[in-house]
Amino acid sequence: MDEADRAKPAGLKGREDLRHLDLLTIDPADARDRDDAVLAIPDDDPRNAGGFILWVAIADVAHYVRPGSALDREARKRGNSTYFPDRVVPMLPDRLSGDLCSLHEDVPRACIAVRMVIDAQGEKLTHDFHRGLMSSRASLTYEQAQAAFDGQPDTATEPLAEPVLKPLFAAYEALKTARAARQPLDLDLPERQIVISGEGKVTSVDFKERLDAHRLIEEFMVLANVAAAETLIAKKTPLLFRVHEEPDPEKLDALRETAEAAGLTLAKGQVLKTAHLNRLLAQAEGTDSDELINMSTLRAMQQAYYAPTNFGHFGLALRNYAHFTSPIRRYSDLIVHRALIRAHGWGPDGLTLEEEADLEATGQHISDTERRSMVAERDTKDRYLAAYLSERVGSEMSGRISGIAKFGVFVKLDESGADGLVPIRDLGGEYFHFDRESQTLMGADTGRVIALGQRMQVRLKEAAPVTGGLILEPIAIEGEPPTKGSSGRPGRPPRRQMGKSKARAKAAATKAKRKVTRKRK
Repeated sequence: MDEADRAKPAGLKGREDLRHLDLLTIDPADARDRDDAVLAIPDDDPRNAGGFILWVAIADVAHYVRPGSALDREARKRGNSTYFPDRVVPMLPDRLSGDLCSLHEDVPRACIAVRMVIDAQGEKLTHDFHRGLMSSRASLTYEQAQAAFDGQPDTATEPLAEPVLKPLFAAYEALKTARAARQPLDLDLPERQIVISGEGKVTSVDFKERLDAHRLIEEFMVLANVAAAETLIAKKTPLLFRVHEEPDPEKLDALRETAEAAGLTLAKGQVLKTAHLNRLLAQAEGTDSDELINMSTLRAMQQAYYAPTNFGHFGLALRNYAHFTSPIRRYSDLIVHRALIRAHGWGPDGLTLEEEADLEATGQHISDTERRSMVAERDTKDRYLAAYLSERVGSEMSGRISGIAKFGVFVKLDESGADGLVPIRDLGGEYFHFDRESQTLMGADTGRVIALGQRMQVRLKEAAPVTGGLILEPIAIEGEPPTKGSSGRPGRPPRRQMGKSKARAKAAATKAKRKVTRKRK
């Protein structure tokens, strides 16, 4: 904190003056830090008709956070910022993240910028990096930028609509063409936003709207990250790659089973590409299995991580990828910035030999802190949702089966997106065989199959805010009430079933599953 408080704004010395560029930031309405600015200019080179010159300028955090400093040690320890519904646990003190490293409107700010030339199809032709001083023309929200492009500008965006925002969205259309050709994994998972009052009480759970303005920024950032990785590879400078390996074959088999149970197909016996998964997602789009297939595809993916060895990024369908665009909130990006400083000979604050020797350990550490934050963020949302729903115990709700285990089924509730457990003892008065391979439960007496994606009407039985747990009671599965069966006590296997061979039990489950599949078709 003392180091941050002593920091002074960076000047023009040793930097390129980029203040003439109409760079601007586009962020969420509640953003406290602004670490990326963008600009698109139609390319006037006749050899690149329909092309654009893109600028992505990122806050020069490396200027303030030097290797071996107290700020650096704490940033590495934290690894990243963590985002909760009501607060942020930042990687850097607010003096940096909210002030000196934040690209505020009309304020000179140090940056590392990449200038990229793309053609009319959105393919990157050339790029080069600059260490400069910039000044943002405006700090816009996604909603402001989108409204201005849609012909409804406000006083802040009206003078920017034609000269600045229109070329940005035109460049985005070109980048969309390149994205369609590349076929990155196209998951559609609506993000839910927990809205909290000043007293800390959950007032609503809303869906975050996905605008073209969001996608525009994402595509610009992806291209800048690719440029950073390619430059450092070309200059033979060590770095941390963002690695996303291919799915594990066993998880793919589980996804294939889920798809088949929903009457869909995932090709087998070929080298898996994201295009194959996108075809599956396209089959599911608009059907009752849409959310299930998206969630199941996500679960089949490996977790991304940071490493000095490049194994590519499967999900983005990219060979070279590194995180460069968020050094305020990710230590990995700070490492990449230092590598770029060293590669270009921009000053003494580049990647050190000590850091280079420690890249493997740093990559492992910040991969771990990222997962720690993800778990903390998920658990916190679960607790807030449980607190929100605790006032509705006894209410009927609808949802879809999102997970199956031998102890019960998990149901994702439509309205809130919360996951609750229906214990197996409440599913019916019979024993249920759990088939791990097909992810189904089959009634021993009735042969009824309970499968992923089925609709379920439930009653909220318990909500525990302290743990985030929800217990649900089934009212109907696919419109039919829970089975009564004849096995006596629920959950206890009937005697006659105990003698059956595993092969016969599995055959019965497969036969019942086919009936369900045909019915859905």
